[in-house]
Amino acid sequence: MRITAAAASSLALVLAACGQPADTPPPADPATPPASGEPVPAPAPMPQPAPAEGEQRGTDSWRSIVSTEDAANLGRLDEAWRLARAEAEAGGFAAQVEALGPLVDPNAAQAGRLQPAPGTYRCRTIKLGSKSGGALTYVAYPFFRCSVELTPGGDLILTKTTGSQRTRGLLYPDTDSRLVFVGAQAWGMDETGYPAYGQQHERDQVGVLERVGPNRWRLVVPWPRVESKLEILELVR
Repeated sequence: MRITAAAASSLALVLAACGQPADTPPPADPATPPASGEPVPAPAPMPQPAPAEGEQRGTDSWRSIVSTEDAANLGRLDEAWRLARAEAEAGGFAAQVEALGPLVDPNAAQAGRLQPAPGTYRCRTIKLGSKSGGALTYVAYPFFRCSVELTPGGDLILTKTTGSQRTRGLLYPDTDSRLVFVGAQAWGMDETGYPAYGQQHERDQVGVLERVGPNRWRLVVPWPRVESKLEILELVR
């Protein structure tokens, strides 16, 4: 089809009014490869941040962390339960022990949902039995505050944040009904930090964390370094 000279002149005026000269080719598609036929280089991948390092050597095996002594103490957990309860009841505290229900039942651990969710908890310490003959065989403290933290490195950390005896440590997988706690205590109100496990022998704590209710856990430390034969830290939401 031919375009007359008048029509061609009118078309040029229209294109000029739109800001595009009549003889200007359309802009190239940015996705179209260069005319040379060379492939468009792919953009360089963004560098990924290195994963955060875990605490206590970054391992998920508590056996590679704890001392031979603490591993042996954990192996004698049943004996600690038996002797500690017997001493507390014989010392005149049978009613107080009985009132604690599943908290002091050695067989109360429930499978599933072992890891307490990150957040704050109410917690209290109960001590059964006596490390030496002259001490009380039953002591129950009021509720204080604890926290559970999941770090970027994947560590699950339990901390008792208030009170004169505070503990902090990692929770490790173990069986389908318990986790293993490896940590250490801070003593007194003047200490603002927590020692790491293995730094001060008398502060070390190794125990098991078990779920004993829908929103209730207990940390059981057999043969603690001071005062009692068995120490229980109850956590509730």
